[in-house]
Amino acid sequence: MPFYTKRHKFYCGIDLHTRMMYLCVQEQDGNVLVHKNIKAQATPFLDAVEPFMDDVVVGAECTFSWYWLADLCHDMDIPFVLGHALEMKLIHGAKSKNDRIDAFKIASLLRAGMLPQAYVYPGHLRPTRDLLRRRCHLVQLKSEMLTHIQNTNSQYNLSPLPGDVRRPRVRDELDQHFSDPMVRTSMAANIALIDAYDQQIRLMERTVLAQATRHRPYDLALLRTVPGIGKILALTLIYEIDDISRFPSVKKFASYSRLVKGQDISAGKLKGTKGAKMGNVHLKWAFSEAVVCMMGKSEQARRFIARQAKKGSKGKAMSILSHKLGRTIYYMLKRKEPFTMARFFAS
Repeated sequence: MPFYTKRHKFYCGIDLHTRMMYLCVQEQDGNVLVHKNIKAQATPFLDAVEPFMDDVVVGAECTFSWYWLADLCHDMDIPFVLGHALEMKLIHGAKSKNDRIDAFKIASLLRAGMLPQAYVYPGHLRPTRDLLRRRCHLVQLKSEMLTHIQNTNSQYNLSPLPGDVRRPRVRDELDQHFSDPMVRTSMAANIALIDAYDQQIRLMERTVLAQATRHRPYDLALLRTVPGIGKILALTLIYEIDDISRFPSVKKFASYSRLVKGQDISAGKLKGTKGAKMGNVHLKWAFSEAVVCMMGKSEQARRFIARQAKKGSKGKAMSILSHKLGRTIYYMLKRKEPFTMARFFAS
């Protein structure tokens, strides 16, 4: 976990909310210069920090309302640090907790060089990344509707559905499959939602793909040289990783992608693992999906999984292949080299 260690004259800690923000400004020696509650708007914030603009750093916890503050600091050339919410134990583990105390502690962590950093995603790419995440959410909702149709068919012990319900033609025939009018109404609602989701998902995919073609055309083509990685997985990797150079090593990238667990070591003894759910859940999903798709396209991948499964389990074998694929993609993006199956399975 990286910490912000740069030195400044003034340190501004903000406990940020939707409507209000508690602001605390400290000097290098810890003397508090400003400690007050203000509106969460650009003008009150700039008025509060204006006397310290010559050398001030601003820190805030990673909540759902930090976008505008990060963009404002970027436009005003003010260093902005985003605190990692899960790692700010000094705040969450306190006996007494309120906005005033939290703002003071954030400023104190900044001053001490102990504020755990989260990545401040570039503002010009953030809407595209969020649109892609929204697309994934709609796909999950669509899957719930499809699953409900299958489950309802099983509840009434009816004959198998006339085909794959993901196909519009098959869904049109479901009206004759269920005899009860109440069940038909329920299925009609599912079908209407699925059709609406399909329309919006296709629109989102076209929009994001057009943006990626302008932002990162070479990386998009590079990632699609991997068997099993199509346009959606490639787009997810591009917009969740952003700049591969922000990871100083392949180990840092694997950890951020949830491909490895942390170690709990004390007195030279390994106590176990920790931090399995720390990192980017979207990258974890993308690599897991890529491994499943690779197994469907590559005989070598299936043989690799079979060999590793003999040593443990199939789930463990797929995790090993996910880690291997993550390391490979790190070096592909770093060196701008396409994927080669021979090198991938050489070791």
